[in-house]
Amino acid sequence: MIDVCHLDEAGFSMTLPPCRSWFPAGEQLRVPYHAAEGRRVNVIGAHFTHGPAAGRLAYQSWACLPKSRAKKHRKTAEQRAAAHGLRVEEVGPIDSARVLEFIWRTAGRVGAATEGWKRERPLMVVLDNYSVHKSQTVADAREQLAAADVHLVYLPAYSPELSRIEPDWNDIKQHYLPVRSFDQVVELKRAVDDALARKAHQLQQAPPKTPHVRRADT
Repeated sequence: MIDVCHLDEAGFSMTLPPCRSWFPAGEQLRVPYHAAEGRRVNVIGAHFTHGPAAGRLAYQSWACLPKSRAKKHRKTAEQRAAAHGLRVEEVGPIDSARVLEFIWRTAGRVGAATEGWKRERPLMVVLDNYSVHKSQTVADAREQLAAADVHLVYLPAYSPELSRIEPDWNDIKQHYLPVRSFDQVVELKRAVDDALARKAHQLQQAPPKTPHVRRADT
């Protein structure tokens, strides 16, 4: 028996595209728009589709902040995060190091590497060809990942429909975020984290589905 998870990233802007809503007949629905100004929330997630963990949704989010234009008296990373009501570890881009750390954590390895650590069952991590997924950092780790029975499987190019996590992103954006516009990035991050938690709970309660399997390049 093996575990299979589909890994991908998604972004959430300060004002999300309007979805369906109720409002009085004859009136016009207006959604406040807040310019992003470099603010958004990015999420990485992994949806387990096969194996004992099927239905599990692992995830983590980070806020992106506007770049400072000041030439003097620059704030530290901690100060910039605190100015937006966030901790420094909640801020920043999803780079190769964070992707790799997330893969290890999703696989079950916590903390520093231990000599000879290996999963109880093989884990196939299905992901697209996004440049970060194929970065040198990730490529250099593939041998160590394989030794731990964690294997990266890349989908064919331009095939988002084959990623099982894509419908999750769409569902979260359309149905789990009733508030569509936010003044502060910390408000958006808390709303996104809450939506992810509720979606993860919903997936755990739902009976597992067996999707079509199409051959992918490794």
